[in-house]
Amino acid sequence: MLNPFDIIIFGGGGDLALRKLLPAMYRAYQEGNLPQGTRILPTVRGADKRDEYIDTAHKAMKEYLAKGEYNAKDWKAFAEFLVPVVVNVTEADSHWDELKTILDEHEADKSRVFYLSLPPAVYGTCCEILSAKELITDTSRVVVEKPIGYCGKSAEEINAKIAQFFSEEQIFRIDHYLGKETVQNLMALRFSNSLFENLWDAKSIDNIQISISETVGLESRAGFYDKAGALRDMVQNHLLQLLCLVAMESPHKLNANSIRTEKLKVLEALRPLVAEQVDENIVRGQYVPGDLDGKLVPGYLEELGEGSSATETFVAIKAHIDNWRWAGVPFYLRTGKRMHKRCAEIVVEYKPVSHNVYEQDVGPIQPNRLVIRLQPEESIQLTLMSKRLDNLEMQLEPVTLNIELSETYSKGFHSDAYKRLMLDAAANNPALFIHRDEVRQAWKWIDPIIERWQEKGIPSLYRAGSWGPDDADELLATNNHRWFNTGEGA
Repeated sequence: MLNPFDIIIFGGGGDLALRKLLPAMYRAYQEGNLPQGTRILPTVRGADKRDEYIDTAHKAMKEYLAKGEYNAKDWKAFAEFLVPVVVNVTEADSHWDELKTILDEHEADKSRVFYLSLPPAVYGTCCEILSAKELITDTSRVVVEKPIGYCGKSAEEINAKIAQFFSEEQIFRIDHYLGKETVQNLMALRFSNSLFENLWDAKSIDNIQISISETVGLESRAGFYDKAGALRDMVQNHLLQLLCLVAMESPHKLNANSIRTEKLKVLEALRPLVAEQVDENIVRGQYVPGDLDGKLVPGYLEELGEGSSATETFVAIKAHIDNWRWAGVPFYLRTGKRMHKRCAEIVVEYKPVSHNVYEQDVGPIQPNRLVIRLQPEESIQLTLMSKRLDNLEMQLEPVTLNIELSETYSKGFHSDAYKRLMLDAAANNPALFIHRDEVRQAWKWIDPIIERWQEKGIPSLYRAGSWGPDDADELLATNNHRWFNTGEGA
């Protein structure tokens, strides 16, 4: 059973806190995972904001919780856990002393989780003030959001600053994709089923695709996104972390150090892409106005309000992992905004059968395919060849075994990545968080791509509501592959 803890959410009035963090804690309460004595301390700037905060949080719950989750009784009980506090994260004023008084009210060994829902540029300053005000205890942890930095150098500077005040064991770098239950199920699928354990290498697999597509545009992130782009915002963390879980060797134990060691080996084995290799293996795109679900939506430049920008909203990559297991298997990574559908999925395409015993008139024999869908629904699909049973002729067709996990396990439990990760941080379980070495190695692979893009070229254009630029299809066509687009079959 989890012991009572204090979680201090710096930036408690921000979009992330109201959309994701507070609803996650509310769900934890509903499921009985918030022990009595726990406190949630969202920080705000100004006493007037503190006085209004409970009402603001109440409205956010009604807006962002899923249908049927909110009820007045649970909200009233959950609100008792909320203790809004006034803090200016960039200035060590007297409000920090008030925060210290509140935290020191309870027993000294009570865990403190400092969640920095802040721009990475102020992580160091906030940690420095926490230290100066003597708020960091032996049982304190700090949770930091991605992206950490805009390149390897800036990431290293931020990590080094945080490390002045917290040990590596106290630093929890969060990537919410790692908290998704279907992502965790990926390891269960791989390492507890001999069917896949023995068919998870270059001898059996032809190619693997990892896609995260979004239908939204910039929303309220224009200032941040135009400086970051899809490569920094999505590939450097989400996609590379998923790649690690797909490709890593079995850890000898399911603990943080063992898992992180195997993930790091994958990042180290990624074939570097530099100079002309970037041009040959990566496509970047930017959306222009187009039709999305029957509605005309503006292009990136219109949403940005600028006349020009070379920031990419789409990236497709052909990557290789140079080790014994994956030699010769292309890994296709893809992410984009204003895409045709919202989905996140891993597609494993198996090789064709070595010898086809059937005549051509039975129909084409398609290779087996495993699709692990992470969102919006959570499912596992395995496509096999089967005889048609509606006639006497020998006719073959692909059939799909479909496990709808979101329906199977929906009763009384709401899958919420932030809920899981915040509770893991409170329990001092770092298995699903990212080590500093992983951040360093990921940027080492990404930095040459950024440098190449700064030297030459502009993004290819694609219509909002499409699956991205034509160049992305050509990237796969050179190997006689094609993207698996959810809802459209092979």
